[in-house]
Amino acid sequence: MEYRRTAVIKLDTPEGADTHLRETVEQFKYCANTASEWCWHGDDGYHVTSKAKAERALYDQLREDTELTANLVQKGIRQAVESVKSGVERLKNDPDTSRPTFTADTAVYDKRSATFHRDHASLSTPDGRIECDYILPDDADTPPTKYVTDEDYEFRRATLHRRDSDWYLHASMLKEDDDTEPTTGHSTVLGVDLGVNQLAVASTGRFWSADEFNHWKREYEKRRGDLQQCGTRAAHDAIAGVERKEDGRFEIFLHRVANEIVAEAVEHDCSHIVFEDLTDIRENVPEASWHHLWAFRRLYEYVEYKAREQGVKVVQVDPRNTSKRCSTCGFTHDDNRHGEDFECQDCGYQNHADYNASKNIGLQYLRRRQNADDGGAPVDVRLNRGTLNVSGEYDLPASSEA
Repeated sequence: MEYRRTAVIKLDTPEGADTHLRETVEQFKYCANTASEWCWHGDDGYHVTSKAKAERALYDQLREDTELTANLVQKGIRQAVESVKSGVERLKNDPDTSRPTFTADTAVYDKRSATFHRDHASLSTPDGRIECDYILPDDADTPPTKYVTDEDYEFRRATLHRRDSDWYLHASMLKEDDDTEPTTGHSTVLGVDLGVNQLAVASTGRFWSADEFNHWKREYEKRRGDLQQCGTRAAHDAIAGVERKEDGRFEIFLHRVANEIVAEAVEHDCSHIVFEDLTDIRENVPEASWHHLWAFRRLYEYVEYKAREQGVKVVQVDPRNTSKRCSTCGFTHDDNRHGEDFECQDCGYQNHADYNASKNIGLQYLRRRQNADDGGAPVDVRLNRGTLNVSGEYDLPASSEA
């Protein structure tokens, strides 16, 4: 059973933090209002209620116009789309309904743009991260203290509010009843690399090709281009239909891949699925189009909630050097990777570059667990046959090759 609570937490802002938070909410409002204006009229005079379409059209512009992280820009766009959806519904009964506007000093954070601790939060701003302590009632049984200090309640997301010169977090918290004992023994992780030609590659050697995704992306772009040249009302209506089919097809495709990734983890008794941190994936995968970046983020979201239902956790790790590092000997060099081919310039190990990266992504989590304050429980990376531990030792049949 799940228990959801909203904890309203007053923040103790350090000197100078007020200015940074003010700039954050101003830029967040700019993203939301820009998206609202565009969605209300669309690029063809029609309302846009598709988050995918709005993100594809506005993300790059808003990243250039603001200094917000990718996640905060995305949250601003999505907030606008939800409001536009509600406005379109009201239009059916009230033709004078106006475009949604955002004036409140708020910004929406999740665990990619903020780190929520039990006594403080680290929040992303245009000037870097700032840490704000919580001001909580002394009584441990009084909300929000009873939820914030309870390790069983997990921070899911929070909306930053400014009220009467003070700052508050309206935190959404989730507690799940679990009758099973926590796992403190040996566990195994599934590393997953994301890419343009191979949408996802698991450390077990399972590949999910992006051929279907890329094919339909090109097909829908061509259809929209042909219809836009017509310029008629019928053509505009047809474009809307094409976009609905596009969104639906891509959603079905990504759900299928997400289901299969989770099934792969369950089949190999993995406790965690490990992805690279998606915050700066645009820089890490420069050849990716906005369609691909959108697909990466949506796929992660699908895997996250589907895995939770199977008792598998999903985490992100620092992606630095995962594509250049040899997963066998650890030698890191730019010349190790050439397109989809990986050949270590030191030990000679050869394999598909994305498969090598998926193993390194799993190894990154192992190193993080090893460096944890409690020393971390033993963890291995699941391979196509056997496992790989943080010391680079394989537990494989003598005849196998990973």
